[in-house]
Amino acid sequence: MDGCDGLGHDGSSRAASAPPRLARSVRPPVGATGGWWLSLPVLAALAVAAGSTTPAAEPGASPTWIHVQTRASELDPRAKPHPEIDFVFEKNGKPEDVEHASVDPKVTSRGRLVVWLMGYNRDLFQRLNAYGLHAVQPHYANKWFGILKPTDRMARGNVRLEAATGEDVSDQIDVPVPDSMAERVRAMLHWLARTQPQGKWKQFLTPEGDKVRWEKVIVAGASHGATTAARFAKRVKVDRVVMLCGPRDQDQDWQSLPSETPGERYFGFSHVLDGGWSGDHYCRSWELLGMNAYGSIVNVDDVPPPFGNSRRLVSAADVGGNADAAHSAVQPGSKSPKNAQGEFLYEPVWRYLFTHPVATVGEPTAKDPDCQQEHPLGK
Repeated sequence: MDGCDGLGHDGSSRAASAPPRLARSVRPPVGATGGWWLSLPVLAALAVAAGSTTPAAEPGASPTWIHVQTRASELDPRAKPHPEIDFVFEKNGKPEDVEHASVDPKVTSRGRLVVWLMGYNRDLFQRLNAYGLHAVQPHYANKWFGILKPTDRMARGNVRLEAATGEDVSDQIDVPVPDSMAERVRAMLHWLARTQPQGKWKQFLTPEGDKVRWEKVIVAGASHGATTAARFAKRVKVDRVVMLCGPRDQDQDWQSLPSETPGERYFGFSHVLDGGWSGDHYCRSWELLGMNAYGSIVNVDDVPPPFGNSRRLVSAADVGGNADAAHSAVQPGSKSPKNAQGEFLYEPVWRYLFTHPVATVGEPTAKDPDCQQEHPLGK
């Protein structure tokens, strides 16, 4: 499953209590090629399903916010389905390869593109665009997790890398370059540059157009997607990595590999009731990624921005004691806690994760001796 879905990677429900050791560390309180549509809340919107040109509003969106969607199978004739890993174009008569992109051209651009490796989240994309970031969500192979079992302590990382890059590094999966996440992003950027020039998408491609300028990309995701984002950043230097409720892969060792992306560019955020935390998945991955060199674990409920400039953020905000809700809480949505005014508590956290200067870091801290480092293969 790709996303903060409330289930562990083994499919089990998450424990609903925070580990005792956590209290010691953070003290938590108890029209062109490809189908598309455009959202311009005041100006106009095009509805793809009916092919209508009737204006339609996007409630709550900026008047200049632009959202488009397309299908991967329509952008690249080389793209093909891989039903053996549930990576298909259609299922039960509905499209599975829908891709999304959004930007607000009236907001001063930071010249950075967020590649989001999870299901499209409108609330998140609107925030990213308000920060001056472009955002895309590609269709890529991410449902293999419930099908393939790890054969060794590098296997899952190799599957993730092949799904992301198309490199032939795994003997468990066969994803060619045209069907990789990276190439799907490149195809989207070509289409966007051609059909949406006002969005200035061309800046994220090399002059020849044959490559994505990954040094201008923030690769981000949640849960399974956060884990793939981190694995990709190990192989390809990116501007930043944002990992919500992740990374997992607690029985894998790829997190300790040398990284093309410098360590201070990895940012993580999770809730203490999330089973990935109580199971020592996140603390282990964060330490293997070297994130403890850039600050202690900071509870955002108690420490205001910039959170000690740390890369490891947690929260113990009220989610009704529900571990599944805790897993989903760290991204905008119905499970994310709000204040009495109905505002998301994590607004400053999300802005920090995606925009905090990477050169400004916290003080290094020792590894947590209570964080379990060894997990049985497949568990």
